[in-house]
Amino acid sequence: MIIGGIIAICIVLAILAFLVPRLSRGPQHGVDRTLGVGQSAGAKAPGPLGRLFQKPFSSSRKATNKSAAKGREGRSKMPF
Repeated sequence: MIIGGIIAICIVLAILAFLVPRLSRGPQHGVDRTLGVGQSAGAKAPGPLGRLFQKPFSSSRKATNKSAAKGREGRSKMPF
C-alpha cells in the first residue's frame, strides 16, 4: 500500500511538473520534507538498523525528486 502511494505521488508530481513547472516546486518540496522526517527518524535507530530503517525513505525521496525533474525536463523539450 505504501509502495502504491509513492508511485501515485511520483505520477502526480511528474504530471504537475510537466503542466506547470514553476508551481510544481512547492508540492515537491513538501513531499521531500515529509519523507525527510521519516528518514531522519529511521536514522536514529542504533547501528545497522538505522541504515536499514532510513533506506526506504531515501529511495522514495530519490524517486519523487527524479520524477518531478523528468516532468520539468520533458516540458522544456516541448517545441512550444
